[in-house]
Amino acid sequence: MDTNKTTATILQSKQHFEILDGLRGIAALAIVTFHFMEWIYTDASTNFIGHGFLAVDFFFCLSGFVIGYAYDDRIAKMGVLKFFISRIIRLHPLVIAGSVLGLLAFLFDPFGGHLELYSTGKIILTFFCSILLIPLPVIADRGFNLFSFNAPAWSLFWEYIANIVYAFVLYRIGRNLLLLLTILSALAICFVVYRSGNLLGGWSGPTFWDGSARISYSFLAGLLIYRSNWIIKNKLGFIGLSTLLFLAFIMPFSKWNWLSEPLVVLLYFPLLIALGAGAMLKPGLKKLCIFSGKISYPLYMTHYAVLWIFGNYYTSHKPGTMQLTFIIISGLILLVGAAYLVIVIYDIPLRKYLSNKRNERFVKQKAGGL
Repeated sequence: MDTNKTTATILQSKQHFEILDGLRGIAALAIVTFHFMEWIYTDASTNFIGHGFLAVDFFFCLSGFVIGYAYDDRIAKMGVLKFFISRIIRLHPLVIAGSVLGLLAFLFDPFGGHLELYSTGKIILTFFCSILLIPLPVIADRGFNLFSFNAPAWSLFWEYIANIVYAFVLYRIGRNLLLLLTILSALAICFVVYRSGNLLGGWSGPTFWDGSARISYSFLAGLLIYRSNWIIKNKLGFIGLSTLLFLAFIMPFSKWNWLSEPLVVLLYFPLLIALGAGAMLKPGLKKLCIFSGKISYPLYMTHYAVLWIFGNYYTSHKPGTMQLTFIIISGLILLVGAAYLVIVIYDIPLRKYLSNKRNERFVKQKAGGL
């Protein structure tokens, strides 16, 4: 029996994986909270959500699963070019939006910054590298992030690389070779943790290749889950799985970090994907999951401009605990609201326009070939 065909048949019986969408939103909220808290608790061992950065690895694993589900049975027919255009339309509008917001925050931050240290040419070059996803870690005031005006874009850079490798290699290979590549990538994850002590890297020049290990394993693992039909039927539901996911982010730092982080990434997150794909969703939570999924990517890609402003405010004003609590909770609510506005006003209309233009182009090309 062809496992891939069997899997596709099973998965196509569901229109959407709403619980996985919901979990994506939980992960996005976790990483935004982590980015707030890391300004306050520079020692990760004192940060209650000190492992919030692992949400990126969850994103990568979920991406591998979703790409396999969405394209394994049709990329050969649609072609590599159409696949790439589809992915760019889906992902890049928010890469640009995040970069624009990041530039504005850099230029007009009321609480700090040293614009005088950077020439106009350097700022322009950095901005264009950010919107084109060309790593350029040269701005000290932005922590020498790979993408100075939108720090989270480092993971999108690796997401693009994974999509390219998928289109040219991964969709063609069998499950046994995919399993071998996943195992080799798991060894790379273990090496990164052994060398660095954690999996926090990938966002900066010195840790650039850590990002390669993180995307390689998790994306491959997600793809392997789909192709192997490792879907676990269960009744945990959205609330139960959200709780299990959140536990990974609040896992404390300890001397066993070298072991706990790889276990979460190598085993726990793939297990949650398998459980999320097979869980039963209560009808009353469907709208929440759909909303959570919709705001996850725009929230992730547009929040960091505000984080730099918050960080400079915190550093210069040292607000008290009550004030900080109010600012962070209000900030999370406002950032979710802003992400929703970005979807409605910018992302959906632009993607619809670009998709229509793409379809018109392919129709004309097809007609011209007849």
